[in-house]
Amino acid sequence: MIPLMEYIYENQLDISSLELLIIGSDYCPVEEFQKLISRFGTNMRIINSYGVTEACVDSCYFEQALIGSMNNLPIGKPLPGVTMYVLDENRLLQPIGLTGELYIGGAGVGRGYLNLAELTSEKFVDNPYKAGEKMYRTGDLARWLPDGNLDYLGRMDHQVKIRGFRIEIGEIESHLLQCPSVEEAVVVAREDDRGQKVLCAYFVAEKELTVSELRAQLSEELPGYMIPSYFRQLEKMPLTPNGKVDRKALPAPEGSMLTGVEYVSPRTEVEKTMATVWQSVLGVERVGLIDHFFELGGDSIKSIQVASRLYQAGYKLEMRDLFKYPTLGSLSQRVQPIARKVDQREITGEVQMTPIQKWFFEQSFADPHHYNQSMMLYRKKGFDYSALRKVLDKIVEHHDALRMVFRQTEPGYIAWNRGIKEGELYHLEVLNIKEETNCAQVIEEHANKVQSSIDLEHGPLVKASVFQCADGDHLLIVIHHTVIDGVSWRILLEDIAVGYEQVLNNEEVSLPAKTDAYQTWSEQLLGYANSSQIEKEKAHWQTIAEAEVTPLTKDGDVPCSIEEDSESYLVTWSKESTEQLLKQVHQAYNTDMNDILLTALALAVQKWRGVQRILVNLEGHGRESIIPEIDITRTVGWFTSEFPILLEIEEEKGRSYQIKNIKESLRHIPNKGIGYGIWRYLSDGHTTNREVKPEISFNYLVNLTRIYKITIWDFHLTLVEMIVAESKLVITS
Repeated sequence: MIPLMEYIYENQLDISSLELLIIGSDYCPVEEFQKLISRFGTNMRIINSYGVTEACVDSCYFEQALIGSMNNLPIGKPLPGVTMYVLDENRLLQPIGLTGELYIGGAGVGRGYLNLAELTSEKFVDNPYKAGEKMYRTGDLARWLPDGNLDYLGRMDHQVKIRGFRIEIGEIESHLLQCPSVEEAVVVAREDDRGQKVLCAYFVAEKELTVSELRAQLSEELPGYMIPSYFRQLEKMPLTPNGKVDRKALPAPEGSMLTGVEYVSPRTEVEKTMATVWQSVLGVERVGLIDHFFELGGDSIKSIQVASRLYQAGYKLEMRDLFKYPTLGSLSQRVQPIARKVDQREITGEVQMTPIQKWFFEQSFADPHHYNQSMMLYRKKGFDYSALRKVLDKIVEHHDALRMVFRQTEPGYIAWNRGIKEGELYHLEVLNIKEETNCAQVIEEHANKVQSSIDLEHGPLVKASVFQCADGDHLLIVIHHTVIDGVSWRILLEDIAVGYEQVLNNEEVSLPAKTDAYQTWSEQLLGYANSSQIEKEKAHWQTIAEAEVTPLTKDGDVPCSIEEDSESYLVTWSKESTEQLLKQVHQAYNTDMNDILLTALALAVQKWRGVQRILVNLEGHGRESIIPEIDITRTVGWFTSEFPILLEIEEEKGRSYQIKNIKESLRHIPNKGIGYGIWRYLSDGHTTNREVKPEISFNYLVNLTRIYKITIWDFHLTLVEMIVAESKLVITS
């Protein structure tokens, strides 16, 4: 339609008798619509229309004399008798501003495709909001605007995945069109000459534009992974016979194309080593000097893995440097060759207990031996049990903390590292249950016996069982929590996999060099507890310990809360909401996950009980670099830190203020909270008045299906629903 109107205008044809012009297209540029209004708007009504054949062609319309500074031309509001929905992948309604798939309902929706039952079933679906009615899945992306109009954002099949990120190329095109002088823009995902999938931007502009100009403009609004690797300026877009952009006719990326500085090859040995480590840990195919660790999917746990692997390669990385200099090029200048070699001999003897271990024995659990963590591995071809035993022999020899036991004395428990010849260091058994009709039940029953049989005083604290089933072998590994944590599991599983492969290849088990022992770390913590550093933190923790907080009202009081009385609520988000939360929402205020989720939690509690100050117990991995000369990146043990934070919500303030306020509160926690346990349990004169007992515990589980875990004793499901609702409100603000 637009080329036809240009022809009419340029040839000064008389169309004065035309009273109504309807543009029927999936996408009409704002500038072109404005041209039509400017040239013909005084004589005729001009309407932007949207629809599909399956729903009687036209379903909605947009008519407006002035369109101002809109980025996209809206497709408008539904016509009478038409209902339109923007839904997520679970067919739940999307709020204003959130992108979803566009569905069309109403009397105009067809009954299906002739002789295509499968396609009909896929595209013509039951309307969950109107019983007995069908709606049509358009496959188009859209979102509601605050004024009630619909914004068309392109086809769902124009979504692509680049470096692990799901990207809507319509969003990039929209931002490209906002760049000065750009008249048309198309973005596609193509393979370059190295076989890598990359984003390629094609644009038509009034003047010659440089890549740096475009990248600078896009960088203000988009994260790095959404900025195209290649840019190509064209005189005009190739079109199909019906006037749409012919994406297949766009030139493929090649060396002669204008290219962005997306990839700068590592040059020095340090840069090349770091790039290899990042590729391995982050699961990306290529890393360049300007790539950003966190934009590639990095997090605090993966940063520990990076530091660990660099250590094995002979380089020392301070964790704080990775957060301060997150691009590979800038960080490589902070990495230093390792000057000190850690003693590789076995560690034996008494071990000073760390704050988290002291916390554990302070709880006086009824069954402390049952406080363990477990992992189930599966191998369809079955395990070689001789090889498995050789690997476990090396694992408990190499990782000294796994040989730890806890002996009860009159003053309390003491930790002791046994030598490799002091009794059974782990227990491995093999059970053949191939003939069992219900293997799952047998495994569960036996696993419970294994988990309850750990002897804290005599050991071993590591137990393993191989269940031989008809479908293959299942390997259960159970380790008491006092000697392992989440980061340690990553280290162990990697070592088990490498060691097992070595044995199968008739090689000796050779694990990466040890970092400093858990025994060394705990001794250094004791010294740190009475240093000037912890003295600086004292005022922060004392203020929280003395803070006045209104207790949360409950349905009823019980003498004590026990695990069997608790309930679990699992809430699943759509892929799009999860993607926004994990990768997109943080651009607004430079937040991280805890900032957003804790804001949602505080807002929900404030609405639930009307309190404006709440104490929340947080967890950290507890491996902060507070003792510079110590390296624990590959040390197995229980390092977890727990600490309280005071969250304050000012009811009259806006959402952005709440996010920034809580973000700043979290940033002011000294050393990410590791100091609280040290001050509470290890520093001189520690007393019970240092104890803080928040009623809510919060833990964000990185990169797990369950995004976050919140523990609140005696609480309503209503609160969970409110937290989820507030989280979505926060990410859409």
